[in-house]
This record gives sequence, C-alpha cells and structure tokens, in this order.
Amino acid sequence: MDKAPPKEGLIAERKLTFPDYERVQALCGEQNAHLRLLKELTGISLNVRGNVIHLQGGEWEVDLVENALKQLYGLVEAEYPLFPNDVGYAVRMLSGDRSVDLKKIFKDEVYISSKKRVITPKTVNQKGYIDSIKRFDIVFGIGPAGTGKTYLAMAMAVSALIKEKVNRVVLARPAVEAGEKLGFLPGDLYEKVNPYLRPLYDALHDMMPFENASRLLEQGVIEVAPLAFMRGRTLNDSFVILDEAQNATPEQMKMFLTRLGFSSKAVITGDVTQTDLPDGKTSGLIEARGILEGIRGIDFVYFTRDDVIRHPLVQEIIDAYERMEKERVSGAVADPKHGGAISG
Repeated sequence: MDKAPPKEGLIAERKLTFPDYERVQALCGEQNAHLRLLKELTGISLNVRGNVIHLQGGEWEVDLVENALKQLYGLVEAEYPLFPNDVGYAVRMLSGDRSVDLKKIFKDEVYISSKKRVITPKTVNQKGYIDSIKRFDIVFGIGPAGTGKTYLAMAMAVSALIKEKVNRVVLARPAVEAGEKLGFLPGDLYEKVNPYLRPLYDALHDMMPFENASRLLEQGVIEVAPLAFMRGRTLNDSFVILDEAQNATPEQMKMFLTRLGFSSKAVITGDVTQTDLPDGKTSGLIEARGILEGIRGIDFVYFTRDDVIRHPLVQEIIDAYERMEKERVSGAVADPKHGGAISG
C-alpha cells in the first residue's frame, strides 16, 4: 500500500456508529477478521463494541480506514458478500485515490460462476476494462500476470453467450511457446496443442458446470483453438478472445484481427514483458499497440502490479523481476553467489 509519510505525533481518534448490529458483524468479518486485516495493512488500532467501531492511529491512516469502513458498510447494506480479499482491495484502491466509489466497482456484477461465486472487478483498472469491453468491439488488455485480463474477458464472453448476445465464443492462444515445436510432441495435432490451451479450459470450467461446458464444446458453441486455426475464417455473432497475445507474430495478429465479422467482439490479452518469441522476432501485440492506438472503436486498457489479484506475494515477485530487469538493462546484475556485480 502506498502511504503518505506519517506526521510524527499526529494521532487521530474516531468513533464510527452504524445503524444495524448484524451488518456491523458482517463488516467486521468472522471473529473480526476484517478489522485485524485493516490493522495489519494500516497499523492503526480498531476496536468494536456493539455497532460502534473505534479507530486510533495516524491521521492519514485513520481517515483512510474510516472511508473504507463506511463504503464497505454500504456494500454490506446492498447485500454484497464481503470477504477479506475485498477489504484488502478496498484499502489498496482508496490509498491511491480517496474518491474511488467501491460500490460502483464491486457491484458491477459480470457473471456468477459454476461455483456460485460472483465475478466482479476488484480494482479501478478492472472496472475500466469491463466498461471498455461493453463499449468497444475490440479491446486490448495489457499487463502482468494475475491482473484478471483473461479471466474477466472470459466471464464477459460466457455472460454474453448465456444472455444470447452472441451465438458462440471462440478462445484462441498461440500454440508454440518458449521455443518448443509441435512436431516433436507426441500424439495427433489436437493432442499436441492441448497442453497450450489447458489454461483456457480450466478458466472455462470455472465459469460453468463441467457437463455444460463439455456439451457446448462438443456442439462448437464454445471453441478453444490454437491461433493458427483462425486463418481463413470470418467470425460473425461471436465473442473472440486471444490470450497470451505477446507470443503472436505480427502476421498472426493481423490475421486474427481481420477475422472479426458482424455483431462480434474481440478481446486481446497479453503481457508485453513476457514474450517467448525467438530473439529478433517482433511481438504482434507490441506492433499492434503502435499501429492501432487512437483508432475509433478500439480501446487499450493497461494493468499494473496494483491490479494483481492473486496471492499477495505475486506482487512482490513481479516487483523483484522488474528490479532485476532494470539492473540488467543498466549493465550490471548482482551475482547471487558472491553478492558482487557482473557485467551485463
């Protein structure tokens, strides 16, 4: 969390009174887990008695937590099922911008998964991403792993299919990564490419019951295919997603984008820092960004480490790799064995 420098000796105390005792219990979490998390994230003291919560700590932190609690209580009033992760996301967003309206973000319901979990945006950028997919026919979601780029796009696609806004969903991915060649893998063509498409199947089965997903896959209503299979097709009344687009060549990216037919949407996701293409080969995603930005009807949404919604350590891992990359570019990388520096 990005915090303002504490002002020495400036201690604030605040008493928040909420009208409904049962909702206060939901706000505080089971055995006050949400309050403990707020204390861990901000360092302030929180105590609850009945429907009153007492805050004490640095003025900046107390203001932040007061804002968070009031907005989270509003979510509880709106029958939103509050979880500890939501509390963490709320603090993260409000730390950067106190004017953020949590209800507009958390209550923007995208889809209810097969596990009865409500899928909603959890950050400001995720909310903007969902809004862009609703408004634009082609949307690029660019950023690090764990930011929900593909998962939210798939939730939007399945939702559009269920609501009969589209007739089919097509999920595509470049099939060759990290220098591996399909010809050396065992099995027929589908068996060769299946491992590369497995993450898309996993996300799909999280969206709907396995039996339903299997039936729709058999009927061709939902298609999971390597990017190369898109050549020569025109996709009408479809919601098309290209995942791991940083591994598409410029030729493949142009081919994919020109498959889009009438009444269709395309979402392209990728991380431009994780390209597995051979050295010297330009990423189609990077090239498309330079060519297509500014074209009406196409939108680009950029995610950062602040949008990572996996385990908190994932943010630290991303930061560590970014630091290493910066050191490598500057010409010196620390030697992990000797603690010295080696030339880049």
